[in-house]
Amino acid sequence: MIKWFIGVIAIIIALLYLTDYDYIIKGVRVVYLTGHTTAYIDDHPSFENERIPASSNPQPWAVHEDYNKVKPTQKLSETNNKFGTVAFLVIKNDSIWYENYAKNYGKESQTNSFSMAKSITSALLGKAIKDGFITDLDQPVGDFYPQYAGSGVTVGDLSSMASGLDWDESYTSPFSVTARSYYDDNLAETILNQEVVETPGKSYKYLSGSTQLLGMVIKKATGKTLSKYVTDSFWEPMGFENEALWQLDDSENRLEKSYCCIASNARDFARFGKLYSNLGTWKSVSIIDSSFVATSTQQRFKESPEYGYGFWLSDHLNKKIFVMRGILGQYVISIPEDNLIIVRLGHQRGNYSGKPFTTEFYDYINEVYIMTEMGS
Repeated sequence: MIKWFIGVIAIIIALLYLTDYDYIIKGVRVVYLTGHTTAYIDDHPSFENERIPASSNPQPWAVHEDYNKVKPTQKLSETNNKFGTVAFLVIKNDSIWYENYAKNYGKESQTNSFSMAKSITSALLGKAIKDGFITDLDQPVGDFYPQYAGSGVTVGDLSSMASGLDWDESYTSPFSVTARSYYDDNLAETILNQEVVETPGKSYKYLSGSTQLLGMVIKKATGKTLSKYVTDSFWEPMGFENEALWQLDDSENRLEKSYCCIASNARDFARFGKLYSNLGTWKSVSIIDSSFVATSTQQRFKESPEYGYGFWLSDHLNKKIFVMRGILGQYVISIPEDNLIIVRLGHQRGNYSGKPFTTEFYDYINEVYIMTEMGS
């Protein structure tokens, strides 16, 4: 029986290599052999990563005079416990007003951003436009990758999820291009095999491949790796306090997964919420153009009001809210009119109930507003 079992496993492995699905072996090793059933927030040690150094001139957040004086509501505590929140941070009037961390996690803990990295990649697009490496949102992707010449797809289409790429945004099938892009060793090859099959720029369709191709365009346009460009553009001038890691594929090119996977902490992730709340300015220094930020944080398509350019949008409580968002309930929620930023990092998210966000997203906002009213 043992010989039979080993033989079957050997045949399966051989078939995976012969059919170019050998990345599934890595998926099994990284996920199932570590006791998980899907990607998880602490998976970055299982991959190659590029360092994003802490700033040489760190700029810590101010601490509010009422720091942690207001206790979380019962509803917030129950929600955080239910979904495995590891970091919950509220920044009010540019000062840390409340924060809490789960056991074994703290202010410097690095956890996977997942798709919050899409917002950071879009911010890099804004910086590349400001720096003159890319002309504007309408520049054709074909200017950088000839295989897309004449396709009509622009860098703005990539950022706003309107690329028309042939991409299967499946998180359950091990044979999907999404799974391949996460575990395979040649991400560029995977992306450049994607064809434009729908008219670009006409409608919203969430595709991680769009942001990955955008990252590759930015890398080619600037001549820098994304890790180097994000260091020079944001981490250094904005005083990020801690080193971060950007997950790579395993190829010789060491390509960053621009659609996901920056490992950092709640306090540093919050800086992007503040940068965009200030229309691209950080402490009187213009990092990216205000017009780009304004465009990014408003809907492109009337029929898809939940998305702009790299940022999710909400009008919950009749407020203008823009959001960095990851698949397991990672959030940087920015509400500029109240000078409020909410960061939540954790293991799980809730379910959908006919709205653009899962249920716990609305609970986080509601309960924080109750807390701020209690403290006023």
